[in-house]
Amino acid sequence: MLEKVVIANRGEIALRILRACHALGIRTVAVHSTADRNLKHVAMADESVCIGPAASADSYLNMPAIIAAAEVTDAQAIHPGYGFLSENANFAERVEQSGFIFIGPKADTIRLMGDKVEAIRAMKAAGVPCVPGSGGPLGDDAATNVKIAAEIGYPVIVKAAGGGGGRGMRVVHTEAALVNAIATTKQEAKAAFGNDMVYMEKFLENPRHVEIQVLADGQGNAIHLGERDCSMQRRHQKVVEEAPAPGITDAQRAEIGKVCVEACIRIGYRGAGTFEFLFENGRFYFIEMNTRIQVEHPVTELVTGMDLVREQLLIAAGHKLSIRQSDVVLRGHAIECRINAEDPDTFFPSPGLIEHFHAPGGPGVRVDSHIYEGYRVPPNYDSMIGKLIVHGATREQAIARMRVALSEMVVDGIKTNIPLQQRILADGGFCQGGQNIHYLEKRLAERKEKALSIL
Repeated sequence: MLEKVVIANRGEIALRILRACHALGIRTVAVHSTADRNLKHVAMADESVCIGPAASADSYLNMPAIIAAAEVTDAQAIHPGYGFLSENANFAERVEQSGFIFIGPKADTIRLMGDKVEAIRAMKAAGVPCVPGSGGPLGDDAATNVKIAAEIGYPVIVKAAGGGGGRGMRVVHTEAALVNAIATTKQEAKAAFGNDMVYMEKFLENPRHVEIQVLADGQGNAIHLGERDCSMQRRHQKVVEEAPAPGITDAQRAEIGKVCVEACIRIGYRGAGTFEFLFENGRFYFIEMNTRIQVEHPVTELVTGMDLVREQLLIAAGHKLSIRQSDVVLRGHAIECRINAEDPDTFFPSPGLIEHFHAPGGPGVRVDSHIYEGYRVPPNYDSMIGKLIVHGATREQAIARMRVALSEMVVDGIKTNIPLQQRILADGGFCQGGQNIHYLEKRLAERKEKALSIL
């Protein structure tokens, strides 16, 4: 077993990792910026090291500082959580070259999956269904690109090969707009990701976002843990997630899960990972693989009874998977609401002092959060301050429990998106289930239009 782990992250995921480590008897080192010295996990860690000022570039993205923290504390491994350096192949490589264990996939795997063009090629070779597309990067010849788009069929979407998280993509509906869209996306990709390579895919107009959670030990063993539906999105950012996905049959789950497991074994995958798909008309289309723990991993934990972070730690320590696919049984339904420090109508960030905080409770209710009464939410980082997760025997019971939990949750002193989450949980379309990735955006636009008409 690992003896000491550096937690190279902040907020709720850092606290989540710390708890999993302590449950296994692993000592922890919390690295933090000057703005985060009062975080809960920093106080709870066995050791802490300040790695720089508030700016992420000077702290949580500072590779030498994080590796130095592992060196001075005699740690064995580094857990990157999600975001920041979690999918940075260079960081994973430098960690292992420095003699430490990177708790995640090998650098080559991260690099492969981080390049969307190469990832699609690898998944096609592994038999994973993909969206019809260019099959490779787009060149500079406009006529060739116009021909490719015509063969795919409009609308198409131009994507940055190095993109992710909803950034670096542009939908094109007509041939007249294609050349300019490719040029603009290339410029944006170069500025955002340092890589101007783009590719083209068919734009599915009414898909759902359904993803498959996998675990693999890098020793030839892999399993899937069912699917999650993450279709409630705003600007390509997930707002509500649930497991299992409404309307997905056991046969569909088994078929796509088997394909993902075989792909993991083929590429030598190690750790926790997620295959993200668009799902339309009963068919799955691969879009990308996240080579890390996901924000929404708790819904999978609640329906499977498994601790995914614990499994990450065991795999990193060299253990083979002790769980077989036949051991994985989905029970009940789980829903997660992301709680953000932001205005629920304008979505402007709302950092500041939390004057009062009350966490909801009751059967099947879980709160993953680092906040507390008197904590000051800094303006320097992502606005998510926690996740509210519920589990019920049925989807209907889970929705009812989430409504109660949201009504009980109190975060005073700053604005949060709790009112938005309450509106979503009361929405007839959401309650029906199976809505596409554009549904929430359309509902928000309708609400805004109604408010303006009243004025």
